Amino acid sequence: MIQRDWERLRQMIFELSYREGTFRLTSGKESDFYIDCKQTTLSAEGAYLCGKLLYNRILQSGMSISGVGGMTLGADPLVTAVSVVSFIEGRPIPAFIIRKEAKGHGTGSWIEGKSNIPLGSKVALVEDVVTTGGTLIKAIERTEEEGYKVAQVLTVVDREEGGEKALSNAGYELSSLFTRGNILALVEK
Repeated sequence: MIQRDWERLRQMIFELSYREGTFRLTSGKESDFYIDCKQTTLSAEGAYLCGKLLYNRILQSGMSISGVGGMTLGADPLVTAVSVVSFIEGRPIPAFIIRKEAKGHGTGSWIEGKSNIPLGSKVALVEDVVTTGGTLIKAIERTEEEGYKVAQVLTVVDREEGGEKALSNAGYELSSLFTRGNILALVEK
């Protein structure tokens, strides 16, 4: 079942999210292909499959995870999907969203959804696409500054352009559902 879901999600990413051309990435690098994962993660089936496969990775870790979050905007549909799937599976994991800028009023918090997750809890961070790892490193810093322990870091697609190494150098292991190679293998078919 998981393998079938993985294959279906890979096909969806290729059909809905993969584009060839000249693109400037968040990292500032130029690329001859782009993976606009939001086209997949914002579809009903894509959101469900991402949620299911990421939730499965969280369970496989054996860690007690009390929250799942990520940097807005790319992670927003993912954290919601994982949280909903976890509820359906009977092991609810609350979601949280990390702002790009601290809230300018009220609490001044970087994180929305904190009241559902006790301070000091172990959390998982997710991202749609990782290139250099810079967004995830910022997300880790902000999450830990807010009083949580990042125990797991996951992505839908690792472009294999240094993100895994940057995260490893920062002391975190990146778990990816797909790599650049998994997606580009479909181009060659």
